[in-house]
Amino acid sequence: MKVLVAGGAGFIGSHTVEALRGAGCLPVVVDNLSRGAYLPRPSFYRLDLLSFELKTVLQRERPKVVIHLAAQVDVGLSVADPLLDARENILASLNLLQGCLAAGVAKVVFASSAAVYGEPQRLPMDEGHPCQPTSPYGAAKLSVEHYLGVFRTLYGLEYTILRYANVYGPRQSLLGEGGVVAAFCRRLAAGHGVKIYGDGEQTRDFVYVGDVARANVLALVKGDGETMNIGSGEEISINRLSRLLQAKFPGSPAPSFHAPRPGDLRRSVLDPSRARRLLDWSPKMPLPEGLGETARFYHDFEWRPQGGGGRR
Repeated sequence: MKVLVAGGAGFIGSHTVEALRGAGCLPVVVDNLSRGAYLPRPSFYRLDLLSFELKTVLQRERPKVVIHLAAQVDVGLSVADPLLDARENILASLNLLQGCLAAGVAKVVFASSAAVYGEPQRLPMDEGHPCQPTSPYGAAKLSVEHYLGVFRTLYGLEYTILRYANVYGPRQSLLGEGGVVAAFCRRLAAGHGVKIYGDGEQTRDFVYVGDVARANVLALVKGDGETMNIGSGEEISINRLSRLLQAKFPGSPAPSFHAPRPGDLRRSVLDPSRARRLLDWSPKMPLPEGLGETARFYHDFEWRPQGGGGRR
């Protein structure tokens, strides 16, 4: 099966491309390289999703399925510049969907986010939880979810929506909620203590990038018309996260605590039971082992003695 991965040179995208190849699929990557630099060969197109060339690429390649991972993922930037966020996350997605229709694509797998839920009213949050996003980023993700429903009804374009928890793992950038793992690793690898905002008892749901990539592949042929959470279902405090990572960097300094950041959620965890039922998916990577893989990546690649920016 030929699968086009929008954003396939980035963090989650590059792992998804590897998982597709492992499943015997033929991946084609479109990415503007604004955040990713893991270049697949040979089927790679350096394109912005708003470009006129996108439709040409889709018609040339004729993928059966598109996995849409390309996004502006910085929540803070979305608050500072909602128009830019809408351009990159809503208008670019619409251009992609239009191109899919013109090229006869059968299905889109869309990377949504737990940010669509906003402040939790109950935990764990299942897919029936009210969606009241508190950032333009979350609002944009929810908007694209609605557009997918409209395109399915009007034009027959199938979809599966996957709402990711905080994805972490090798190649992760500092952007997005899951970026706390990368930020901690980079500080610890450089011999600094981690910075914790608030008392550290705030919680998040961390899911390993390899597990997320596997969910993306399963969604190629399962979960039509469905929306599913992709998370660990485990509520992890930032203090526990810090302790687990410090153990991967022996002798690292103690964390420092700083004033809470405005707007940070106190608790967040997803209920992934629908994905277990409909995708036959569940997370396989335990958090300590996943953090070990991530720590090794940053130790080996990010802080080599010769300097330079390393890989991102």
